[in-house]
Amino acid sequence: MTTFVPSCADAIIENLRISGQPKPQSRRSCSGRTVAATLSSMRLSGHIIGLLKEYMQDLVEQARQESQAQEAFGFSAPPYQPDHAIADLLAILDDRIESEGVQVGLPIEFLHEMWRRCNEARSDITDRVWLETNIGPAGPSKARVRELTYAAIIDQLEESASDE
Repeated sequence: MTTFVPSCADAIIENLRISGQPKPQSRRSCSGRTVAATLSSMRLSGHIIGLLKEYMQDLVEQARQESQAQEAFGFSAPPYQPDHAIADLLAILDDRIESEGVQVGLPIEFLHEMWRRCNEARSDITDRVWLETNIGPAGPSKARVRELTYAAIIDQLEESASDE
């Protein structure tokens, strides 16, 4: 039995319309399997990866500013893990897609695709960040964890793009 997911189906139909491809006969013809297949085959253009890098840099800079503010008031930073960095990235993607997504060329289903890709690569990302924070000269600050996590995500995305 296939399920109909209106918001995802609408998003796929809209992205097909934007890219000039014919849309399905009806919304009902866009099943859950079609949605999953479209998401798993989504190619990330250089433009989208560039936007992603920009958002990631914003988050790293925000973490640096937070650390400076905490140090100025004598607070110590709470532990911060790659999972937190990924959650923060997905949160900013959700916000940016909602506020400016179509205008800057982000597909509506991009958030779901990023969640899937980050989820699949989570253990590799966590291992890489742990290793680099423990052998590097700097400790695992929030900014450093974000920087390493996002570098690992970009590497994974570029690696998967070259495999396609």
